[in-house]
Amino acid sequence: MARRPRRNHKPQFKAKVALEALKGEQTMAELAERFDVHPNQITQWKTQLLERSADVFGGDESREPPVDVKALHAKIGELTLEVDFLGGALTKAGLLSAKR
Repeated sequence: MARRPRRNHKPQFKAKVALEALKGEQTMAELAERFDVHPNQITQWKTQLLERSADVFGGDESREPPVDVKALHAKIGELTLEVDFLGGALTKAGLLSAKR
C-alpha cells in the first residue's frame, strides 16, 4: 500500500470540519470518512478551535501591545551613533586604547 503525499488543508476546511465535530451530530469515524481526514486530526482541529475561539472576540486582553519596529530601529540607530561618537572621542582623548 503506497503512502499518500502530505496534504495541506486550508483554514476554512479545518474550521468547517472542527465545527462539524463540535456539533456532535456524527461520530469522529463518520466525519473522518466524510472529509477524508484521520480522526486524530479532527480531534486536534477541534481542540485548537476551542482553545482559540476567544481570540475571535478580542479574547485575551493580557497580551502585550504590538511592538513598533520602526521606533525600535530608530532607537538602535541613535544608540549606535552615540557609542561610535563617544568611542571616537575617548580614543582621541587617550582614555580608550585603539586596540580592543
